[in-house]
Amino acid sequence: MTPENVPCLLVVDDDPAFNKVLVRALGQRGFDTYGATDSEGALELARDHEPEFIVLDLNIGGESGLKLIRPLLDASPGARILVLTGYASITTAVDAVKLGAIQYLAKPADVDSIVRALHAEEVVLEDRVPDAPMSVDRLEWEHIQRVLAEHEGNISATARALQMHRRTLQRKLARPPSGA
Repeated sequence: MTPENVPCLLVVDDDPAFNKVLVRALGQRGFDTYGATDSEGALELARDHEPEFIVLDLNIGGESGLKLIRPLLDASPGARILVLTGYASITTAVDAVKLGAIQYLAKPADVDSIVRALHAEEVVLEDRVPDAPMSVDRLEWEHIQRVLAEHEGNISATARALQMHRRTLQRKLARPPSGA
């Protein structure tokens, strides 16, 4: 905690505009906030400020944000990490929690939802059985996410493993199925 007992929070998102807005909004919710738009900056700020809370984007400059979870926890032991992503999948949610994240939220998520998730005692993942089976598009999306995670976010290696052209894979990743 900072000297005034204000909890320190680090936002790691490579979109400078989104990062700035989220830093400001969380600062207005009672956090001493810092923002980083790349891995190196995030680790430096984590070492310098030892934040209690970290909001981490799943995609940082084309790399998997999951790779940052362990180094961030090493730099700031005990930090509560929330992974925030526009490309939510069951695979990456499970991987994030296994690596040490305490929560996983899909964008768009409002600031109040982020604050609630940061303070929640248990991981809140959808655990009810869906009313209808997954669509073929959703099944494909989940499979792509699993293979992408196996290749640590490397698009080229994932495309080779899926026997798919790299550009085709990038197009599929840019258009998640509805509800994703």
